[in-house]
Parts: sequence; structure tokens; C-alpha cells
Amino acid sequence: MGWCDDPKSKEYNKLVNLPFKYSYEKLYRRDNIYDILLVLNYNMAPIKKSKGSAIFIHVAKKNYQKTEGCIGLKKNHLVKIIQDLKKNTKVKIVNQK
Repeated sequence: MGWCDDPKSKEYNKLVNLPFKYSYEKLYRRDNIYDILLVLNYNMAPIKKSKGSAIFIHVAKKNYQKTEGCIGLKKNHLVKIIQDLKKNTKVKIVNQK
């Protein structure tokens, strides 16, 4: 499975089956950051080309190395969030600097 990040594709910012002829984010990774992921409703309705794709909340990289637009959390924190989710839950992301 992959997530299309290529604005030339009609599948831009959508889940796709691999192999895929356009650029995509591979969802199976050896670093396990996508073992659990939540797809954020960013640029989804409507999808606008080149306005961002593959924006997830996922397992953090070692030492919380930066992501490319996603949010990385410790796996146990992500599991807790998932346990608390309801059908109409809205996730609000704030910068607490």
C-alpha cells in the first residue's frame, strides 16, 4: 500500500495499491513509523493539487527526528489516542511554543 503524493496523478492524496506509476509514500517501512497511522483530514474535501498530501499522525522516529509535515508520537501515546477516538472525534493540533 502507498499514499499518492504526485499532483500529476488523479489519485493525488489518496491510498493506492502498489506498484503505482506515480510518486507515492510507501506505507510499509522498515523503521516502523507507519505501523500505526491516522490520516488527517488535510486537503481532502476537495483535494487540491500541490496543496499537501500524506499528512498523518504516526509513530515517531527515534529521538523524535523531524517529519515532512506529519506529527510523530510515541507508539503508546498513539495507541491511547486511538482507544479514545469516537466516530465524530476531531483532533485539534496546536503549537505550544
